[in-house]
Amino acid sequence: MKSFLHKNWWWLIIIVVIIGINFLGSLFHERIDLTNEKRFTISSPVKKILKNLDETVEVDIFLTGELPAGFKKLSTSAQELLQEFKEYSHGNVHYKIVSADDKMPGTSRTYSDTLSSLGIVPINLKVQLKAGEQSQYIYPAALVYYKNKMQAVNLYSGTKTVITPPELNSAEALLEFKFADAIHKIIENEKPFVAYATGNGEPMGANTYDLVENVLKKNYNLFTLDLSLEPLIPDTFKLLIIVKPTKGFTDNEKLKIDQYVMHGGKILCFIDRLEAETDSLQIKNEVVAYDRNLQLEDLFFKYGVRINPDLLMDLQCDFLPFSVNGKDQFEFLHWNYFPLFESKQNSVINKNVGLVAGRFVNSIDTVSAPGIKKTILLSSSNNARTIETPALVSGKENRNSPVDAAFNKKDIIAGVLLEGKFSSLYKNRIGQATMDSLAKYGSPFVSENINNNMIIISDGDIPLNGMYKEAPLPMGVNSYTVGTQYEYQFANKQFVENCIEYLINDADLSEAKSKDYKLRLLDPKKIDEQRTFWQILNLALPVILIIFFGIIYQWWRKRRYFER
Repeated sequence: MKSFLHKNWWWLIIIVVIIGINFLGSLFHERIDLTNEKRFTISSPVKKILKNLDETVEVDIFLTGELPAGFKKLSTSAQELLQEFKEYSHGNVHYKIVSADDKMPGTSRTYSDTLSSLGIVPINLKVQLKAGEQSQYIYPAALVYYKNKMQAVNLYSGTKTVITPPELNSAEALLEFKFADAIHKIIENEKPFVAYATGNGEPMGANTYDLVENVLKKNYNLFTLDLSLEPLIPDTFKLLIIVKPTKGFTDNEKLKIDQYVMHGGKILCFIDRLEAETDSLQIKNEVVAYDRNLQLEDLFFKYGVRINPDLLMDLQCDFLPFSVNGKDQFEFLHWNYFPLFESKQNSVINKNVGLVAGRFVNSIDTVSAPGIKKTILLSSSNNARTIETPALVSGKENRNSPVDAAFNKKDIIAGVLLEGKFSSLYKNRIGQATMDSLAKYGSPFVSENINNNMIIISDGDIPLNGMYKEAPLPMGVNSYTVGTQYEYQFANKQFVENCIEYLINDADLSEAKSKDYKLRLLDPKKIDEQRTFWQILNLALPVILIIFFGIIYQWWRKRRYFER
């Protein structure tokens, strides 16, 4: 026995080391992420949310069944991510794979009914079976449960008609943010308060349904606020949203907005400086675009932007039906006044966001404002132009193709994020009586803000939805193309949600949202040319290596034990 231990002591040491490593591995978990984009590294704010969970979070994932390769990968990535969440939450995150056709526990409703009621739209995939082509509906979504509360997570925000590898790659990159954001929202004791400005002709009808019901009321405590009636904008509101006002703002109303900003309030503005509506164009086949005279120019100029009294035209644009014979025969043509903004991917707001559809958009100039950083969120393509107003916009323009040479401008600004130290427009401009009035309501006059941010968009239609057969459509769907081959849902809703979340969200999830996975696609040409070589290599090389090492091992064994 002693002889055996003496000869094989190093084997015992190896066994003891392996047992020790496995024991330590059961106590401590650590991973080394060698990917360039830190694909497998959970961001610090997300770790903080997970470590603070005091009860179990249950997650149901509905990506199951016979899925295409891209969605299988998305499902696998979601499961791997939630396993990481479980580790960092000390076991307080559990997940399971569920079929959307199953019934919810204790109810007669299926999961698909619940998902549809929450605004999760299924994707219709065409699958080839023996009986022929058949439809298959999948829900790229998940449900998060916590303390009798439920939050839906849309895992894929791409188009539902053409599914591309880049869109699936973007969806995978956003998984960490989407699950963390859902957990953060569901564990919050109180939703943030948001004010929707009224009193200056802002829309409040069916064309705000998607914004109000599916974005604001779903995630925030929403209130309407008439600036003309309230003495000030309460600081209980984290955000003031101003959507497409049609009536001018008084100095008193602008002072309320200004002081709200100076006291740390955020504003999100969707402004149409010009009066130009598609309805008028459909009735008369022409419309005169003219200034609404909103009286906001001096306020925005002080903050660092100027919305110009012009119209942006772009060759990258949406469709509109035009009469061919003057009566009932229509043809869909590109309408340069409906620009499509492609994301520049320069902010977490427009990161992984698709095309955003605009209507009768004005251009924006950035102006000097000390201490203000400006980030361009929306801008035109490389083939754009602007026309001065008042201008006659006529449907007759589309009888002839646009002169491409005239569209020689690029990156015309239509949306800006402003961040930094803002100065009040009313500094040294208001009397003592006004200052005393503000102080009376517990909001003394402030001439400068330490640090704040706001977003100004020069199109009031981006957050509004169209109507089809008296039913509201989602944001970004052109009501004139519904039911045609030109129907498409643009990323307006995702862009609006990102703007609101950026201004309000105090969980600092921007690090998770800014993740970007580099898509490494195989070269189809090389695949065809080198397919046989790589197939043989993958099959033969492992066998050759095993035989080689077997021969080496037998030679070494024979030399050691039989040649002594």
